Amino acid sequence: MISAKRLHAGALGVGLILATFGPIAPAAAANVLATVNGVNITDDDLRIAAADLGDSIPRQLDAKGRQQYLLDYLIDGTLVAQKALQDKLDQGPEFAKELAYYRSKVLMEALLTKVARDAVTPDTLQKTYEQAAKAQKPEEEIHARHILVATEAEAEAVEKRLKAGEDFAKVAKELSKDTGSDGGDLGWFTREKVVPEFANAAFKLKVGDISAPVKSEFGWHIIQVLAVRQTQFPPFDQVKGQVTAYVIQKAQTELVESLRKDAKIVRAEPAPVPPASVPAPVPDKK
Repeated sequence: MISAKRLHAGALGVGLILATFGPIAPAAAANVLATVNGVNITDDDLRIAAADLGDSIPRQLDAKGRQQYLLDYLIDGTLVAQKALQDKLDQGPEFAKELAYYRSKVLMEALLTKVARDAVTPDTLQKTYEQAAKAQKPEEEIHARHILVATEAEAEAVEKRLKAGEDFAKVAKELSKDTGSDGGDLGWFTREKVVPEFANAAFKLKVGDISAPVKSEFGWHIIQVLAVRQTQFPPFDQVKGQVTAYVIQKAQTELVESLRKDAKIVRAEPAPVPPASVPAPVPDKK
């Protein structure tokens, strides 16, 4: 059983709706999972509670445990709400204000959800993806590795060892201050992903070349470029989630902007701030 301390802030709101108006969805369209003093709790109510609680539901629960958690949550919320009604806590002005606020919030979310659902079509997603792909011009990126040391003299010694034929990864593991890279390997990156001093040196190198010592804010680098290529825009399936989020945000933003444009909005002038009182001067003591 879920204790009162574990009730989410929305529990009272959900419970009050259930206690006052009965199930949120029509009884014929939902399965009744429990009754609390004659009030039905349905699978539709569980769905709404799950969306409300989101990530606060313990992740380790399996499907059955998750359903039990939500059902206990709604039972506890309904019981607390029924007691609140018995105590006439719904009759104060603050309750009416909060109820009006949450009613407006649910209405807002309902409309924004509808706008999102209508905006996300296969054709819109594909066109948005193609526009983004066309707008992003290919950039040069390199696959490089480096060895980072503290002084120029150390960097010169590293350069000499590498140009004499020693294994780059072995020397990197022995001497490099950058312990986060495997054998100094930095992977693929474009120019703006690294500090300017590093980029200016690395992007001038030919594949396989070993650089002279390069100074940056991190120390002294010896760099080797392993490969060069042009960036490719990621395939649709890889960025579908981002494209979908963009389409939804764009549609919702356009809706709000159009509503603001057509609405008459008057902001009240803030009350004037009274001037700070100035203490009277203290006479000099002689």
